[in-house]
Amino acid sequence: MKHNILSRGRFILCIGLCFLAAGILLAQDKPLLDGGRKIFPLPNYAEPRPELADRTELTVVFSGDDEGPELDFRKSYLASEAQIYTAIYEGLFSYNPFTLVPVPAAAASWQISEDKKVWTFTIRQNARYWNGDSLRAEDFRAAWLSMLDPKNETPYSSLFDIIEGAKDYRLGNNTDPSSVGISVQGDKTLIVRLNAPASFFPSMLCHHSFSPIHPSLLNSDNWSAPVSNGPYYITNMTAKKITMVKNNLYWDADRVSILKLNIYFTDDGEESAAMWNSGEARWIAGTVEIESLNDRSGIMVNPMFATHYYYIRSIGPWKDHRLRRALTLALPWKEMRDFYYLPSKTLIFPISGYPEVKGIEEGGNTEEAQRLLEEAGYPKGVGLPEIVIRITPSEDADRIAKHMAAAWMGLGIPVKLDVVPFSRYFNSLKQDNYTIGSITWIGDFADPYTFLQMWRRDSNLNDAMHDDEDFEELMERSMYEEGDERFKILAEAEQLLLERGAALPLCYSPALNIVDTDEIEGWFPNAMDIHPFKYLRFKTIKPLPGVAMY
Repeated sequence: MKHNILSRGRFILCIGLCFLAAGILLAQDKPLLDGGRKIFPLPNYAEPRPELADRTELTVVFSGDDEGPELDFRKSYLASEAQIYTAIYEGLFSYNPFTLVPVPAAAASWQISEDKKVWTFTIRQNARYWNGDSLRAEDFRAAWLSMLDPKNETPYSSLFDIIEGAKDYRLGNNTDPSSVGISVQGDKTLIVRLNAPASFFPSMLCHHSFSPIHPSLLNSDNWSAPVSNGPYYITNMTAKKITMVKNNLYWDADRVSILKLNIYFTDDGEESAAMWNSGEARWIAGTVEIESLNDRSGIMVNPMFATHYYYIRSIGPWKDHRLRRALTLALPWKEMRDFYYLPSKTLIFPISGYPEVKGIEEGGNTEEAQRLLEEAGYPKGVGLPEIVIRITPSEDADRIAKHMAAAWMGLGIPVKLDVVPFSRYFNSLKQDNYTIGSITWIGDFADPYTFLQMWRRDSNLNDAMHDDEDFEELMERSMYEEGDERFKILAEAEQLLLERGAALPLCYSPALNIVDTDEIEGWFPNAMDIHPFKYLRFKTIKPLPGVAMY
């Protein structure tokens, strides 16, 4: 989701987080495996933080982002925003904080047609916005259609392509909203017609793009204090801080224990550490100055459903997958990946039930690369245009780009490095004046589809301009399957991306958080690094045997 160091399912630069986490991990002799999650505790310097005086109020710091969030979720792409949205918005489903399995949220119940293409959702009768307005099925329909409206240019609109008519409406091929398979019956019934069966639909509906929008916000540019339907609502917001309080009208308000949230934003690791040391912040998400932490017992690093990779754009002669394959074979993969703690040979982080995919590992095979160049009509690279590698001004990006440039110039192909400032980098990836780009993608929902759908020819996330008929056919077939057979087909699709030189994976990205889970319940390390606020609560302090508390 997004493009900064905290980004989730969008795209991000994770290098800072990778390096920081790697520094922590490599300091350990033996990482501990605990219940399927890796936790790497550092030595604690035995300088405990002050006890929290008010256990109904939680302060969180999102470190690595000092601009504050975009509250209009239709425009969102940052991980910090996705986390904040768990407090203020809620769709039909939300994630279980431990297993990531979709659980019913605004949907009280649902029915699926015999052909598994029509889903009928019943909205909870007691679901309300914080201002008291009832949550209606029409609020979902209107929000989803606004996501698809071409003039809104929403980053995630292609996620809706599984809905009948959605892609044509999104692309402007059909301007009639009634052609889209989203309809309502009365105030509480939402009917969604899909192009094909999609067993992962509930997981996708956990994503914030599928949230409802209050009618007052649908065409508004002012989302500073949105009328929202989640467990909290915003009472005050500045560039550096958001204050939220519990929504007592939330349908599941009895589950919400913490009454007030203070969310801070900073790109200063020292400031984050100071807020932890003082006891003001009880959770730091993102980068932090580790050496400045007095109490390191809260450091948690765990594998995440995220991959940092480069890609070769399918433009000009590079539409020929033989040429992309030649570039891939020539690269020195060992030297490129050795720096990372979690090097990746595949695009998708291994998950339960997903078949093993043969990753990219053979490197420096210039003989086969030259053969492919000649076969494609460009012997010794003669006639190929200059390769432009677009990178950020970071040490690691420069290192990787120089490895690439040396390998490809060795094939006889001219190469140019194009360094773009961080502030402009992600927008520059939408341009057509480069050949190689890099991003980190964190899964927007717990399914391989979140990685693969962005390579489909009509996806608005397809910065690589990937267009492969064999890949499209596999993705279509996967929509009609479930379970192991579906995963098998998706693995075949991933294999194509790797074998045909579209995706060049480098490392899996770990999640870094500073949080005391002996103090806070409901916070679990997980593969998406998403921690819904409604489940968080301070643990009840119990006296030791024989000790009375006053």
